[in-house]
Order: sequence, then C-alpha cells, then structure tokens
Amino acid sequence: MAAEEEKSQQSEEEQLQTTMGLIINAGNAKSFAVEAIKAAKEGNFDDAHQKLDEAQQALVDAHNTQTGMLTKEAQGEHAQVTLLMVHSQDHLMTAITFVDLATNFVDVYEQLDELKK
Repeated sequence: MAAEEEKSQQSEEEQLQTTMGLIINAGNAKSFAVEAIKAAKEGNFDDAHQKLDEAQQALVDAHNTQTGMLTKEAQGEHAQVTLLMVHSQDHLMTAITFVDLATNFVDVYEQLDELKK
C-alpha cells in the first residue's frame, strides 16, 4: 500500500510540474508577443521579428508539454483534472491567440512604416 501511495504522490507531483511548465511557456509566449508589438510600434522590426520567433518557440515548448499530457491520457494514464490544469489550458489558448494577433500587428506596423517612406 505504501508503494502505491508513493507512486500516486509522484504522479501528482509530475502532473503539477507539467501543468506549471505549460503555464510558464504559455506566459512566456504571450510576453514575447507583447514585446514584439512594442518593438514594431517603435519601428524596431528586427527586434519585433526576433520576439515573434521567441514567442513561437515558447508555444512549441508549451504544445510539446500538452502533447505529452494527451499521450499519457491516450495510454490510459488519466490525470486528475484540477482547476490549475484547466487554467493552464486556458493560458495556452490565450497565448496562441495573442501571438497570432501580435504577428498581424507587426505586419501592420511594417506596412505603415513603408507608407511613411
């Protein structure tokens, strides 16, 4: 029984670490996207594109974490659905949307800059 409890505690700890990793990567993606918009607004398009690249990499990291969670679920390792897990998924979806919008903002700022020339 003690071994089963220890395994359960490890599983809960792994789930918490995975969930927090998802939140961190999604948050980083959103932060990089905000920085990209600010850089584009100031006319620093190289910096803006660098920040968008960093945002995309953070999304890839978050997506890989999510894929790992889904793979375990498909293999029968059902995770306990917690408010924190739901929050992490919401955070990821918001970050994806924000990065998409930031990409469009950077494009618009570049077009405006070209029109000014």
